[in-house]
Amino acid sequence: MNFISKLSGPFLVFLGAFFLSFGGLIVKSFEGATLWQILFWRQFFFVLLVVIFLLFTYKKKIFLALYQSGIPGFIGGIILGLGFSAYVFAMYNTTVANANFIIQTQAIFLAVFGYLFLKEKISKLTLASIILAISGIILMVGSSLSPGEMSGNLVAFIMPGSFAVLIIIVRKYPNVDMVPLQFFAGIVAMLIGYFVSTKIIISTNDLFLAFIAGFFQVGLGFIFITIGARKTLSAMVGILMMTEAVFGPFWAWIFLDETPQFYALVGGSIILFAVFIQFYSLLIKEKKSK
Repeated sequence: MNFISKLSGPFLVFLGAFFLSFGGLIVKSFEGATLWQILFWRQFFFVLLVVIFLLFTYKKKIFLALYQSGIPGFIGGIILGLGFSAYVFAMYNTTVANANFIIQTQAIFLAVFGYLFLKEKISKLTLASIILAISGIILMVGSSLSPGEMSGNLVAFIMPGSFAVLIIIVRKYPNVDMVPLQFFAGIVAMLIGYFVSTKIIISTNDLFLAFIAGFFQVGLGFIFITIGARKTLSAMVGILMMTEAVFGPFWAWIFLDETPQFYALVGGSIILFAVFIQFYSLLIKEKKSK
């Protein structure tokens, strides 16, 4: 699978975001499995794919690759594992549109984390985009009157935070392969699903959906993004990740007849506008640094 690393970074990130966009559709299509059963089996197949990828890439040196990811890879894996768990919970308890719009606040998390951990200054334009995004978030979350949907909205914020951690780690250690981080993340989420679920036996149909979700949608999606982010500007990563926000609600609307609420669309549009401002700020900064 070394040929994957030879592909264009932006193309890999775009492809990864496209794969991730099917997440809401797949989670909503399960027939009888609980969210924790979905989480366990999705991450089981996710871990299986990561192990296969690492075996093809490193062969007998797979344990060395896991070791070389170090403490950042281990800690990052735990955080991303919590993000995986939050994603399934959110998709199970709120609309696909709400979850996807909230996930796009990852650009704001990247700005804050970049300032804290990479010493990247936050410009006035970036600060303005953060304030604008928060207003959109309040509008969108506040429009959810159902307690269940409200909890889904709130938990959804864990995912963009954990994704930002992944990108910050990849950017901080560009010469270290962080695909092993995905292995740790999958194990953490799988264990959460196993211990919280009362039983893990699900129907053949749901098991097949879990395989599609873990092996292709999340598995290939995050492997592509992790590899592509190493050779793609951070601002471009964020822009390409919007593919998920654009296609996610579209799949839910086409296949599940899930129409986004008016305030969710307005709030989500404000968030996306704020994120575009953030990307513009980052692009200007990167041009000046050249």
